[in-house]
Amino acid sequence: MTIALVTGASRGIGKAIALQLADDGMDVAVNDIQTQLEDLEAVKTAIEQKGRRSICVVADVSKEDEVINMVESTVKQLGELNVMIANAGIIVAKTMFEISVEEWDRVQAVNVRGAFLCYREAGRQMIKQGKGGKIVGACSTAGHRPSGNTFAYGVSKWAVRGLTQSAALELAKHDINVNAYCPGPVDTAMWGEIDASIQRREGLAPRVAFEQSIQSRVALKRASEPEDIAGLVSFLASPKSRNITGQSILVDGGISFS
Repeated sequence: MTIALVTGASRGIGKAIALQLADDGMDVAVNDIQTQLEDLEAVKTAIEQKGRRSICVVADVSKEDEVINMVESTVKQLGELNVMIANAGIIVAKTMFEISVEEWDRVQAVNVRGAFLCYREAGRQMIKQGKGGKIVGACSTAGHRPSGNTFAYGVSKWAVRGLTQSAALELAKHDINVNAYCPGPVDTAMWGEIDASIQRREGLAPRVAFEQSIQSRVALKRASEPEDIAGLVSFLASPKSRNITGQSILVDGGISFS
């Protein structure tokens, strides 16, 4: 039995990943913050309706003690931990001159410290189990080519790329693969924040910035859906990816090419 833990799983990409891993035959612990508990419980129910076990674990990934407790709770209730998906993240859609120090710190705390803590605690548990494992983090096309409209977010995703490479090197001897996924525009609440910010700054109608981004940047001329990202994560969490590690893989419809 494979046990997965998905952070930020109450909606959007995290929800799609959790449901996909359940379809792949995994039992899935789902995490989010307290204010998202109602939506998180709905995801848990959907996983159970697929015939898999699931638990909700409320935690703020930027807080060390809560991440430690999140992993311990998963192992205690589901048996072990084989797959960690460090998906949780936030965005502040502001330029370098608009963002405050407090906003900067919060983005880095969730997106970078949160990923680090999830990688570290999952790695620690997987080493203890002695069976290897899969750790997958949330990067972004912004981690390959940043945008000025999301200054702190872009910097945080470059950090996730570095974190993923460093962790992959350190954990390789334990047969633990560490990779990240890099979405482009996905029609989720996070992109809604970006769209609203550009709308205010440039006086555009709702969703115009989103559609313009698709048409001007994406080779396939279509936005990604959460399920597109979940498909890549499904592969990275499976035995089929056993010889892939340290990679931050683009799944953006053709914005950046590596």
